[in-house]
Amino acid sequence: MTPTENSSDSTHFGFREVRREEKAGLVRGVFDSVAGSYDLMNDLMSAGVHRLWKSAMIDWLMPQKGQHLLDVAGGTGDIAFRFLDRVGGEGHVTVLDINHAMLSVGQDRAIDQGRLHGLDWVNGDAQKLPLTDKSVDAYTIAFGIRNVTDIPLALREAYRVLKPGGRFLCLEFSKVEAPLLKQFYDFYSFKLLPEIGGIVAKDKASYQYLVESIRLFPDAENFAEMLREAGFGQVKYRLLSGGIAALHSGWRL
Repeated sequence: MTPTENSSDSTHFGFREVRREEKAGLVRGVFDSVAGSYDLMNDLMSAGVHRLWKSAMIDWLMPQKGQHLLDVAGGTGDIAFRFLDRVGGEGHVTVLDINHAMLSVGQDRAIDQGRLHGLDWVNGDAQKLPLTDKSVDAYTIAFGIRNVTDIPLALREAYRVLKPGGRFLCLEFSKVEAPLLKQFYDFYSFKLLPEIGGIVAKDKASYQYLVESIRLFPDAENFAEMLREAGFGQVKYRLLSGGIAALHSGWRL
């Protein structure tokens, strides 16, 4: 049976249709390939604006001293380091990533920056979190949810591990609506970015996938509805940079 014969057996890997059980391995291969240049490529993909978006994410989270944050798909440490800086080191972050190579990059960065406390590095799956129920104060995921095979399952897992009153925040690419911006963004994404990836990361195909995965991710309102269906309350979102990205917030009430 081919993937197209039964939609429940198939999913998308970029614009390709693949068997659901294949996607995690394919995604892992992408990030194995680009881990060493991931932060540089984020700068190139967003013209450096991803740094402002991540700061906005932490601003909206409003971290408090003593909180335990679970940062999923956060292997390089970008969100974790910002969180710890905001609470003056008086907090704890569990950085979870399915990809060993990405975690290695983050651990090396932490050592280089002298960050020896307040961090756990866990190799794990967003769809089956190795944490107990109601065990973390906040859950963040930045540019990772679109790579998950079963997004509703990952959202239910996020809800499960949050304490009552806990906060979910997701930063992800979204849908550009303004016609002129969309025209430029499509040209940049499909024509230029894979070529840049081929030069900088020596991997054009992986960046072609990343561009395609952005286009297949739900728009902000549809993703907000997925959060509500997972059980979250007070669901809100903010569009960033004309809809290139969006911040999504929900609470376990």
